[in-house]
Amino acid sequence: MSKRDYYDVLGVSRNADQAEIKSAYRKLAIKYHPDKNPNNAEAEEKFKEAAEAYEILSNPEKRQRYDRFGHSGAAGGFGGGGMNMEDIFSQFGDIFGGGGSPFESFFGGGQRGGRRVAKGSNLRIKVKLTLQEIAKGSEKKIKVNKQVVCTTCDGSGAKDKSSFHNCRTCGGTGTVRRVTNTILGQMQTTSTCPTCNGEGVEISAKCPVCHGDGLVRGEETISINIPAGVSEGMQLSMSGKGNAAPRGGVPGDLIILIEEVPHESLKRDGTNVIYDLYINFVDAALGTSAEIPTIDGKAKIKIEPGTQGGKILRLKGKGIPEVNSYHKGDQLVYVNVWTPKAVSSEEKELLERLRNSPNFRPQPGKNEKTFFERIKEYFE
Repeated sequence: MSKRDYYDVLGVSRNADQAEIKSAYRKLAIKYHPDKNPNNAEAEEKFKEAAEAYEILSNPEKRQRYDRFGHSGAAGGFGGGGMNMEDIFSQFGDIFGGGGSPFESFFGGGQRGGRRVAKGSNLRIKVKLTLQEIAKGSEKKIKVNKQVVCTTCDGSGAKDKSSFHNCRTCGGTGTVRRVTNTILGQMQTTSTCPTCNGEGVEISAKCPVCHGDGLVRGEETISINIPAGVSEGMQLSMSGKGNAAPRGGVPGDLIILIEEVPHESLKRDGTNVIYDLYINFVDAALGTSAEIPTIDGKAKIKIEPGTQGGKILRLKGKGIPEVNSYHKGDQLVYVNVWTPKAVSSEEKELLERLRNSPNFRPQPGKNEKTFFERIKEYFE
């Protein structure tokens, strides 16, 4: 596949000066930076393409050869092919912190080296969901109070562009080197600059609104799509929706902690839903129908004559789906035979008559039809 014209890649005219080329590349590099587009192959290719175009057009000699001979004249450097992400970062430094010739620092530095990418902190919020919302999935719009980029200084933290200068400690590299004499000779170590925290620049005049932080407190309404089947304690993550980072850094993530709101009569057991149904022993013996709650509303079920306490009735597919799966649980109805704690004298007499009946006691193997008929006789 033939390469695109480098001027088209950066979106500049053939007469563009170095400032326009640098500005165009910076916008593309920020847009397609791997930290902002994790696991995105298309964004990575565009990031490489922009870096290759900038490598050629930012160099006067290479640009002149390219203008005369096209891609075949741009031999050498990344223009010769075989570029990878390590080449880009070692040659250009990091777009968010500057660094590196020919990239140079967009904050005024000119040294190559280890300037650190600013990363915003993660935010954690709790989202309460009803059993119905968990079963069907839901969309929640949440107002989140967080750090946002200061619009006065565009997150730079400086009063104006002239307020930036190379760090006096590291000279703009973002790192400091220390040499220690040991019995084995001199040992050199490199660490993040303590003065600029690895950014390579200092600010002489701070933004009057954010006071140099590049960030202010703000509120954002975020739409959260919660899939069906989530459970208590589960965490969902939204990339880039956490606290902003200063100076064009990468925002943190928003961590959503799921909290289930207890249902008044249904209990959850994995993907199954449990309901305790209480019936009296007459209904258990003679059979009846009962209206019970489900996730989808009310449902009527039939209790067969002779139903024993502890029997479990299953409503297929009336439970909760698994996350990202077609499988759906059931609703389990636990039948509990309710025994009254207090009875009237008349009821007690009837119950005594029943207790004395030989068919009232469990008799495995006997015809239970006689027992049902006797129950009806006693209560008629």
